[in-house]
Amino acid sequence: MQTYGALFRTPEFPPLFAVACAGASASTIGGLALATVVYAGTGSPLLSALSMFGPAAAQLLGATLLLSTADRVPPRAALASVAALSALCLAVLAIPGLPLAAVFAVLGVMGLVASVGGGVRLGLLTEVLPADGYLLGRSVLNMSVGSVQILGFSIGGVLLSVVPAHGVLLIAAGCQLLGAMIAAFGLRSRPPRASGRPSVAATWRANARLWSSVPRRYVLVALCVPNGLIVGCEALFVPYAPAHAGVLLAAAAVGMLAGDVLAGRVLPREWRARAGGFLRLLLAVPYLLFALGLPLWLAAVLIAVASVGYSGTLVLQERLIALTPDDLRGQALGLHSSLMIGMQAVGAAIAGGAAELTGSAASGITVMAVLSISVTVLVAAGLRTPLPRPAAAHP
Repeated sequence: MQTYGALFRTPEFPPLFAVACAGASASTIGGLALATVVYAGTGSPLLSALSMFGPAAAQLLGATLLLSTADRVPPRAALASVAALSALCLAVLAIPGLPLAAVFAVLGVMGLVASVGGGVRLGLLTEVLPADGYLLGRSVLNMSVGSVQILGFSIGGVLLSVVPAHGVLLIAAGCQLLGAMIAAFGLRSRPPRASGRPSVAATWRANARLWSSVPRRYVLVALCVPNGLIVGCEALFVPYAPAHAGVLLAAAAVGMLAGDVLAGRVLPREWRARAGGFLRLLLAVPYLLFALGLPLWLAAVLIAVASVGYSGTLVLQERLIALTPDDLRGQALGLHSSLMIGMQAVGAAIAGGAAELTGSAASGITVMAVLSISVTVLVAAGLRTPLPRPAAAHP
């Protein structure tokens, strides 16, 4: 499968794509609205960053407790339920005057729910598409997120100027409800990929199998840590440029979209593996210049260039799938998704703390770039080992 036309002619990919777009719309405008409310109420870059990426922290907990659900529930019902529960959480966040502790409690619930949803969605993608179509399909889902973020951050900024932030949160809840309806009526019923009941013990056993392979460990670390640290840079855009954060976030989405087209459609397979290391470094290096103090236009250009580097994860996802047995793919992809998003919350916390200690969001951004480059260099050697033969691919 080499063309976008063939991809969208595949049954069930269009509704799966639409569900992803609805969820991305909700998280984009909802996250921007919530971060704006928290920053206006507290003046804290740390709390603002954590509120914008708050659900991500709970995904780390979900990865250790709930991920066995991803392979052990019917995918259609699971996706519809996840979207509906997320809509309910956003509606609760829209209640005016909600205490800060309650806000973060609701964000925690959203993260736990999302940890299951990510594994179900990505596992279903491997069933909907043939093996040679996964990377193109995954890149298109990434592109949908990037495109929606470009529109969402722009529209979200406009909405916040004419609609109270709590009203914008209700609009985000409506987007999630739309996603729930598309999942319920657009996808066909499928049985679970794995037998047995989901449980904490089953999650731990499967995670232990996934982590038992040294090559898989390197891939998971490379997928999650450098990216999460750079998202910490993005978490500081509100305090860095309070009146123009939406512009900077949209620039990041533009770069991510360009990178997904590059890796998913333009680069031949043999070039993708060679470009992976360069792309992972590109993700961080432009942020080093923020220490110099930049005009808004130059900051936006550098952010867009850096965000092309996010496409390096597509190469690593291909490697993760090649190293993982079929009955663990949903959990493996869910673990990757939850760890990556969870690391975004960790990165946001580190970045917010660095900004508060130094008194400068620009300094916090530079610190995060240095950390990301360091991790990328440290894990590079472990990603050079050749993939095992199919018969020996799943220790």
